[in-house]
Amino acid sequence: MTGMTSSARPLLNRRLAAFGTTIFAEMSALAVATGSINLGQGFPDTDGPEEVREAAVRALRDGRGNQYPPGPGVPELRSAVTAHQLRHYGLSWDPDTEVLVTAGATEAIAAALLALVEPGDEVVALEPYYDSYAANIAMAGGTRVPVTLRPDGGRFVLDLDELRAAVTGRTRLLLINTPHNPTGTVLTRAELAAIAELAVERDLLVVTDEVYEHLVFDGAEHLPLAAFPGMRERTVSIGSAGKTFSFTGWKVGWVTGSPELVGAVRAVKQYLTYVASGPFQYAIAEALALPDSYFEEYRRTMRARRDILAEGLTAAGFEVFRPAGTYFVTADIRPLGESDGFAFCRALPERAGVVAIPNAVFYDHREQGAPFVRFAFCKRTGVLEEATSRLKALAA
Repeated sequence: MTGMTSSARPLLNRRLAAFGTTIFAEMSALAVATGSINLGQGFPDTDGPEEVREAAVRALRDGRGNQYPPGPGVPELRSAVTAHQLRHYGLSWDPDTEVLVTAGATEAIAAALLALVEPGDEVVALEPYYDSYAANIAMAGGTRVPVTLRPDGGRFVLDLDELRAAVTGRTRLLLINTPHNPTGTVLTRAELAAIAELAVERDLLVVTDEVYEHLVFDGAEHLPLAAFPGMRERTVSIGSAGKTFSFTGWKVGWVTGSPELVGAVRAVKQYLTYVASGPFQYAIAEALALPDSYFEEYRRTMRARRDILAEGLTAAGFEVFRPAGTYFVTADIRPLGESDGFAFCRALPERAGVVAIPNAVFYDHREQGAPFVRFAFCKRTGVLEEATSRLKALAA
């Protein structure tokens, strides 16, 4: 019969049965329906540098990237990525064999996990984790093994003993995110050195999500894991233009790693998007060469916005974890007499005209994340001031 299937089997691949509409879509729709300020989804409300936008227009008009770009990415961007990594971190990569351009970091993560993980492999991920990690591991047929970052002294902390204990004979890969979304933690040199030693000792691959690399505050330092001893040949490093240059819709990301690792990721990537973002690749090549003053001013601006939001949340009665990186603040709702982040976030638009994200969606151990909610501060100063003014209603 029309509209019926021939079996009782679900239409959606059962590996993805647990993944419905993302919380970001739900909360963004709620923001529109209620006219609330959306501090849930992490996208800026202003565009990035005018000269970068003009570079994209120039590429369009010059006919650069309007047809399929090269599979690995346009040479100008691959060279710009290598120059960026050398300039900021002293890492030297070959633009022809050790760089791959992707449709944002999201595709880079998917391609890396689909390339490197087989059914039965275990993937150790820091919890809370960005929601696409779980879906990608499931699509690859792997088993997700979370290691929970726990609040301690105003920040979320990795227990290195717990990380070591999570590694078994079935562990294939460590999935590391620093600066960390959603907690704002930036892993220290000592923590990264311990992760590197574990990976070398147990012969593990590592995928590092470093999209917030230029958003670190208060003396925190982003250190690529690939630079640690023994890690270059076992690490897939992922970067992105969206968070650094405030052009999230352009979807330009990249992978760096050894020729063997990049080749494996490219073998999958070619069957996902094949290629993407042609003219934008040329623009981001110019963006990566912006002077240090751009990156410094960007950090200063975001730090000031972080402080507006953090102080406003504190005044509204939350316990606030002031982030050392990213553009998110995690807050504890228990001082407000609340304990269920889902219920709190679904009611918050009506109560205060603001939208946030419940951190529990980023946990396997939902109870660990239940009292925490995430707010984004990548918004104009006036928007943040209005949001914090509205949130004062909670203190009453």
